Amino acid sequence: MPDKVKNIRSFSLEELIVEMEKLGEKKFRAKQVYEWLWKKHAATFNEMSNLSKPLREKLSQNYSIEQVKILDSQKSSDGTVKYAFELSTGQMVEGVLIPTPKRITACISSQAGCSLDCKFCGTGFLDLKRNLYHYEIYDQVQHINKEAEKTYGRPLTNIVYMGMGEPLLNYKNVLSSIDKITSEDGMAMSPKRITLSTAGVAKMIKKLADDNVKFEFALSLHAANDETRSKIMPINDSNNLEKLTEALEYFYEKTKTRITYEYCIFKDVNDSIQHAQELVEFSRIIPSKVNVIEYNQVELADFVNTTRKRMDAFIHHLEKNGVIVNVRRSRGKDVDGACGQLALKNW
Repeated sequence: MPDKVKNIRSFSLEELIVEMEKLGEKKFRAKQVYEWLWKKHAATFNEMSNLSKPLREKLSQNYSIEQVKILDSQKSSDGTVKYAFELSTGQMVEGVLIPTPKRITACISSQAGCSLDCKFCGTGFLDLKRNLYHYEIYDQVQHINKEAEKTYGRPLTNIVYMGMGEPLLNYKNVLSSIDKITSEDGMAMSPKRITLSTAGVAKMIKKLADDNVKFEFALSLHAANDETRSKIMPINDSNNLEKLTEALEYFYEKTKTRITYEYCIFKDVNDSIQHAQELVEFSRIIPSKVNVIEYNQVELADFVNTTRKRMDAFIHHLEKNGVIVNVRRSRGKDVDGACGQLALKNW
């Protein structure tokens, strides 16, 4: 047996062909193994029933199959389910299954912890442990899809990269995971069913444009003036609204994809009519829509949700000025599974 076995899920199909040839096997074996790993989510080589026993033994001696495991789950009174996923290196991340009459959505994580220190977000109070590998992101989707079919009799319709971490600071693995999710060799999901959400890394938004991505794109905005936004999100100090505007214009020019601005609404912070007017003006820069999100209280944060009256007035001002608005109500709040609450509590 080799001194150190290699994780077989780290190989592309082309690399796997080379590995099979090293073992003295035909090229087509790589395709069979690849299908077991990605489409059928095999956890052991013994499950690969169309491979000969000697080949399965050879694979077991030379490679490992590293996978994310569901450690635990908590079900909300509204049907939302939060999962604790254990990585092969021992860290934990969280993902959420969000069922509605029309959709079944998976909210998944791209990093173990986060480095951005957003002041309203539970994950922002954790240290960044590491980036997730592409297969660890993919596994969250696979697990949640299986759970959706088991619990609700329906597969996933949508995936949002809105869990723990900043996706654009794990660019290569995030895009590789999306490629796998949308590939015929993986889950064959339409990229238009996937939304990547960022706190706003301007140079990486431009890179998305250069890479001509096809998935949906959302920016966590939360304020359309620099002073307020920097208080909420320290990343605004290095990626201010002027830099983001330039990046968003570049992104739209290249991709023609309409942007979604996410706007968590906090009492006496960003919920005035003046704030609404600033958002109206920012929304006119490129074609966009706004998701106004009810804030979910986080233990260490100083923010609270605004009142219903102020929220309604805020939304009314946006709509009367031609902004397309969706309101995102809290889901999974009672299990700390709602937006901003993923902080590895109660496991």
